[in-house]
Amino acid sequence: MNLEYYLPSTAVTNQELAVDFQDWNYKDFETKIGIHQRHIADNNETALDLAEKASLKLFEKINRSKIDFVILCTQSPDYFLPTSACILQNRLNLSTSCGALDINLGCSGYIYGLALSKGLLQSKIAKNVLFVVSEAYSKYLHPKDRANRAIFGDAAVATLINEEDLKIGEFVLGTDGSGFDQLIVKNGGARNGQIEGVVEFEYGSGNISSDNYLYMNGPAIYNFTINKIPTLVTETVQKNGIGLDEVDYFIFHQANEYMLNYLRRKSQIPPEKFCIDMASTGNTVSATIPIALKNAIANKKIHEGNKVMLVGFGVGLSWGATIITI
Repeated sequence: MNLEYYLPSTAVTNQELAVDFQDWNYKDFETKIGIHQRHIADNNETALDLAEKASLKLFEKINRSKIDFVILCTQSPDYFLPTSACILQNRLNLSTSCGALDINLGCSGYIYGLALSKGLLQSKIAKNVLFVVSEAYSKYLHPKDRANRAIFGDAAVATLINEEDLKIGEFVLGTDGSGFDQLIVKNGGARNGQIEGVVEFEYGSGNISSDNYLYMNGPAIYNFTINKIPTLVTETVQKNGIGLDEVDYFIFHQANEYMLNYLRRKSQIPPEKFCIDMASTGNTVSATIPIALKNAIANKKIHEGNKVMLVGFGVGLSWGATIITI
């Protein structure tokens, strides 16, 4: 499978982060959440830059002249307009006959991007899709928001999707927009604009944020996840016409270890078939699934011919799953 990821050069360990939060017991955090460090984009480095670097790594293995469509999934674009995928096409010197579009989606973004890519292939609109997920949530985090600074990291992954390299199964997708405000940056868009002098607020255990920065209602997201995802797993194997035991490996969105272990048990997935891979990267939003997939293949946890279930969930609220054959 042709995919490559790029991590910013700056890695922030929990010990380094604890300098800003003197009363934080990062050892307990590591044990429960499973994150030891995260990579953070430089001040002058954006998600578009990360996307370009991941794509260039991929082009060391594939011929870029074959690309005839570009999909870029990001929630941290360089501009409200134009479309970042158009800029990426130019930076990568791809053919001007390429289609290019952005999708604004978070933790389920890799699943939705695979679904769109499959549709492009099946409809014969494209033969070789460059699908890139790239996120720089660090741009949205309040300096005093320890909870989110500890969880989120920046990354990009570029995947070549065509009928020869990857067999993509059936999808189960879902949305509950009533929970849109549970993970949100309220200000900066067309509705509210960027507001000067906005009031800061405290949430959770001493975390500081404001409506100009990302806010996550952790308990609400957790409850949504544990109620929705086990059913999603069941629906996905049923839609693909196989049993749960016929899936060789499971890669869920790498939100945090505590949540994943609960979901694994509730979904009745054996631990040896279940991926936990976030210790050195943190929660990289739409990039967690393909990073974990790349690492699992490299570490020989996944082999050619294996059926792998991919499960995404989070901001939106949005969820989706499919089964791919490597």
